[in-house]
Amino acid sequence: MNHPATRPLAQPISDSAFGAWLNRECFCLSLDGGALETALSREIGDADFVREMLAARPNLFSAVSVFVSRADYAAMEAVMQAVEAAARLPLYREAVLAWAPGIARPEIAGDGRGTAGVFMGYDFHLSESGPRLIEVNTNAGGAFLNAPLAAASRACCKEVEGRYRRPPGDFEAGVIAMFRREWSLERGEATLTRIAIVDDAPTEQYLYPEFVLARETFRRHGIDAVICDPSELRFDGALYAGDAKIDLVYNRLVDFDLDEPAHAALRAAYLAGAVVLTPSPRHHALFADKRNLTLLSSPERLAAFGLAPGHVAALASVPHTQMVTPENADALWQARKQLFFKPVAGHGAKAVYRGEKLTKTVWETICTGGGGYVAQEAVAPPARSVMLEGENRPLKFDLRLYTYDGQVLLAAARVYQGQTTNFRTQGGGFAPVLVFDAVREPEPCP
Repeated sequence: MNHPATRPLAQPISDSAFGAWLNRECFCLSLDGGALETALSREIGDADFVREMLAARPNLFSAVSVFVSRADYAAMEAVMQAVEAAARLPLYREAVLAWAPGIARPEIAGDGRGTAGVFMGYDFHLSESGPRLIEVNTNAGGAFLNAPLAAASRACCKEVEGRYRRPPGDFEAGVIAMFRREWSLERGEATLTRIAIVDDAPTEQYLYPEFVLARETFRRHGIDAVICDPSELRFDGALYAGDAKIDLVYNRLVDFDLDEPAHAALRAAYLAGAVVLTPSPRHHALFADKRNLTLLSSPERLAAFGLAPGHVAALASVPHTQMVTPENADALWQARKQLFFKPVAGHGAKAVYRGEKLTKTVWETICTGGGGYVAQEAVAPPARSVMLEGENRPLKFDLRLYTYDGQVLLAAARVYQGQTTNFRTQGGGFAPVLVFDAVREPEPCP
């Protein structure tokens, strides 16, 4: 029996189309569940915790890998680097900071802080014309979970082994270097002693196991780390968690402006320059505010900002995005089936609407809610076939590049069903990415 990766094709096919064909036709399982549990137990140091975590989150990890062509992977990198280049341009910064909250502006937060923001997340859908950037996130979750997942995944058969490869790199070394660099950019040669991993009610978060993995990673490298709710922090000239002085906060909050009362101590410490906060409100304003997509999808505006032609060309793949305004509301309603509507400061797919499912009542809320929405050209997610109970079930997936300062740390996929990624789909969850080089002449299986 031929594996799809080596089965002869009826006609020549592009790399992107071949990747789509593999994702549709290959049903092989690639996850070694035992190896994953062992790896997680080794890193966390608590086998009982890992077993309970996996039992409580049966759809956190998918058993299949996702195939991406080397050309599409390179195109995603090029888009990411183009966004990073745009964010360094003075005119672009001026434009996006004009609609940013005060805490992100130079006159409030200062313009001299050089941190780049840990774990940027660039999310893509693959299309027939290549990868399309859907959005950018500043506190992208899942990286610490995807690293052991990739290590515990195997080539699904001998025909695949050797032809497909994951992006190279030592993830843990890259993570430690990233946090140390964030620290040194603000504190120079001072010693980084303690990191706080901060989120609201962290133990109740679905990705809480990732916080534990992060804490243990830091500790293995001689950096003390604590996981805490922001209400446990206090500012008294320095930032403290209990009696422990905090040097750097790994920020997992979705209150991007630090406006909530429970975040007052962290906000005060950040504004006083008493703690290194990464990612910060400024990083969110420069990269992840959905309004920025209206600029990133406009070649004319990007060229006017002074972005290099090669970067402008890379960003031509960003789906056209525009603000929802009273002036264009009627036209957008008429075109809604081709659009996706997102709140400008949204996160985790909350209050996101697919235009074809939109009701008049929800539309009125979008138009009058006051928080602001963007309308983005809809790009259908690609499909990954999964064999469940003997039945071929096509699920959706997106691709995420976890990056730091323009360099990829890790690539991963999220397999799901429904409107958005949800970790509730049987057969879905995080999946490793297998990158293949240019299509070769198919060979028969031995």
